[in-house]
Amino acid sequence: MATAEADRPTRMEGDDEHVQSPLARLTDEQIQALAREFDAVHDEVFAELGDRDRRYIQSMIEMHRRLAVMGRILIWAGKYRPAQVVGTAALSLAKILENMEIGHNVMHGQWDWMNDPYIHSSTWDWDSASTPEAWKHSHNYVHHTYTNIRGKDRDLGYEIMRIDPRQPWHPVYLAQPVYNLILAAFFEWGVAAHDLDFEAIRKGEKSKQQLKQELKGMWGKARRQIVKDYIAYPALSGRHWKRVLAANFTSNIVRNVWAYAIIFCGHFPDQTYTFSQQEVEGETRGGWYVRQLLGAANIEGSPLFHVVSGNLGYQVEHHLFPDMPSSRYAEIAPKVKDICERYGLPYNTGPFSQQLGMVQRTILRLALPGGKARPKPGPYRGERSAG
Repeated sequence: MATAEADRPTRMEGDDEHVQSPLARLTDEQIQALAREFDAVHDEVFAELGDRDRRYIQSMIEMHRRLAVMGRILIWAGKYRPAQVVGTAALSLAKILENMEIGHNVMHGQWDWMNDPYIHSSTWDWDSASTPEAWKHSHNYVHHTYTNIRGKDRDLGYEIMRIDPRQPWHPVYLAQPVYNLILAAFFEWGVAAHDLDFEAIRKGEKSKQQLKQELKGMWGKARRQIVKDYIAYPALSGRHWKRVLAANFTSNIVRNVWAYAIIFCGHFPDQTYTFSQQEVEGETRGGWYVRQLLGAANIEGSPLFHVVSGNLGYQVEHHLFPDMPSSRYAEIAPKVKDICERYGLPYNTGPFSQQLGMVQRTILRLALPGGKARPKPGPYRGERSAG
């Protein structure tokens, strides 16, 4: 965002007449005031963090453990098919919970205020192919700093998909409907490879020593998961090894597909904006907040849905406050909506089926040359009446 109002673009660069930058409706004074309001929301929550929040994350970790143990027992000891199906479902849910509501959020530093050496971003590791160090750099730093800035945010299509019409088309994108499905099934491995930053490797910006170290860390994570799920547990199950092997594979696929769906729905529906690097030159704190609002989309659902999604159904709130405990996003959502309404900004949200449908339509359409930016939502006008 340019610091001078006269230099602020009235439309998103390269877009059609339906896509106007909401920044064009805000003065510099409004953007500064908006920043103070969002800072106040953040500070108010952090001033009252305490036992309730501590009990929440501890209960999530305990629930993950119980689901994992129950699932493995049912898979191994269940004589009948329904028990094995329930066991596989429980194990899948345990892996989802560990990946989404626990691992992702702990490594964002959301629970560092507790000063618990076990539940801390500097010590936590997760059941995923990405090393904590590589993931925190590519996700916490690169993605959350340069959210939806074309050429800076490497999470825009994960460098293998065309999900914005302003991305130059290449014949390789003709295959993206196919490798989109492969990415969904093996999402953790795609993210781990993405963390390596092949563009930096190609440009010589990453040394061979650094690449070697990252590959070593990635292989160490991969080896532990392969040994745990596909060698050790099946071997310990004796004659039921095939059943255990199949259940472990299935639960990993379920976890990957769910993580893919939630993350893609939060970033790539029609409602979200992308930005050129010129648009964000001289960006202020308030401008950063506005970009986070415009670059993310929420997914509507029940409280259980939000827990198993890592509370990333509140993707807007997460991008505004990535270090805030995820359990607080539902509480602050009305305040975020109020700010959006008063400043004439959109509040991007929609049902899971709608958001996922938009994403898949975009992936299919932009596999071909051309394409136009979809119309964006207007300013938030409050909750719609039931009638």
